[in-house]
Amino acid sequence: MIRTGITGLGMSVPDQVLTNQDLEKMIDTSDEWIRARTGIVERRIVSDNQSTLDLCFEAGTEALQNAEIEARDLDLIIVATVTPDMVFPATACLLQDRLGAPAAAAFDLEAGCSGFVYGLITGAQFINSGAYSRIMVVGAETLSRITDWEDRNTCVLFGDGAGAVVLERVEKGGLLGFDLGSDGAGGSFLDLPAGGSRQPASQETVAQKLHYIRMDGNQVFKFAVKAMGQAALKALKKAGLSGEDIDLFIPHQANRRIIDAAGRKLGLPGEKVFVNLDRYGNTSGASIPLALYEAVAEGMVKSGDIVVLSGFGAGLSWAAAVLEWN
Repeated sequence: MIRTGITGLGMSVPDQVLTNQDLEKMIDTSDEWIRARTGIVERRIVSDNQSTLDLCFEAGTEALQNAEIEARDLDLIIVATVTPDMVFPATACLLQDRLGAPAAAAFDLEAGCSGFVYGLITGAQFINSGAYSRIMVVGAETLSRITDWEDRNTCVLFGDGAGAVVLERVEKGGLLGFDLGSDGAGGSFLDLPAGGSRQPASQETVAQKLHYIRMDGNQVFKFAVKAMGQAALKALKKAGLSGEDIDLFIPHQANRRIIDAAGRKLGLPGEKVFVNLDRYGNTSGASIPLALYEAVAEGMVKSGDIVVLSGFGAGLSWAAAVLEWN
């Protein structure tokens, strides 16, 4: 039986920090209000000359070094993002060229904040089938480019960053189970209306701010509280495990109250739930790989540990994966 595991990790966040105090000077809000409702203290914002590709390249380069392989060894590159450098070519193709990975196929994957886990599971299927041996999956976002900085309900939430992993065959452990799902009926609760074929860019769409993130916070919150914990439980069941077997839970970093609710659903104490939301905000597809990178770097994951990744996002979508770390 072929197993797929993570053999390399990398991350990249911009140098520029935007704090809650900075936001107080921009909009009608307060540090206390943001902390109480989200758990966010600060977030990273790209500079004018940075793009999603730049973050992908930095994270991907570190992941290759960590896995001790060369870019030319890659068979496939998947970039999970809702903020590509452009509609086409895919940011994954641009990354393939910049990394110097001529043998790698490449494509972008769009599943909102669930995107990285979708990409991880997709990549694993190529390895489990025997088709490919080494795959890079990157979750990367520059959400500051699609945020309305005059909308206090959304602009306090989002940040920029990227996390990358290398997937390879492993002798033991690796991906044990997963759960994917979507509910398109809730698509309008979290969307970016214009710029596609239904509402092409025009003076009217720009004037109406239809090229920015729109969110029905109450509806998304209700969905997230239910979806993230349920997805994790389903993935555990498929792996023949339960919440009691979890050594570390790494949820999508969107809102502290959602994270706490998911942890309670899994019956986990706080020390088994990883949180870095306070420092990065919601980085969408980059959220989980950034958290995984930091959890490993901080020594919170050791060989043989059961690590559960779970996220939710636009679509509406959800995704969870159970890993035995090795």
